[in-house]
Amino acid sequence: MEKSKRLFLKSKRSFRRRLPPIQSGDRIDYKNMGLISRFISEQGKILSRRVNRFTLKQQRLITIAIKQARILSSLPFLNNEKQFEKSELTTRTTTLKKNRN
Repeated sequence: MEKSKRLFLKSKRSFRRRLPPIQSGDRIDYKNMGLISRFISEQGKILSRRVNRFTLKQQRLITIAIKQARILSSLPFLNNEKQFEKSELTTRTTTLKKNRN
């Protein structure tokens, strides 16, 4: 077989179909915090569509629901745990320096 004809042959590999991240019964809503919180990173960012394996419509609905939950303050805009740790460390070191003088 020539090289040009081999390029167009499809491979016969089987692929495993992935399960959708949202079940058909799940409702995408700002009140459903268990569902929404799965699609936010540790820093508080909304995960991308490729990571979530969403359709375009699902990603839009999740984004709107997350933003509504943030505005209603049922969900924080960003995860402050790391910032609090850093601020505590800086305040401790500055107080130590002041005490030494």
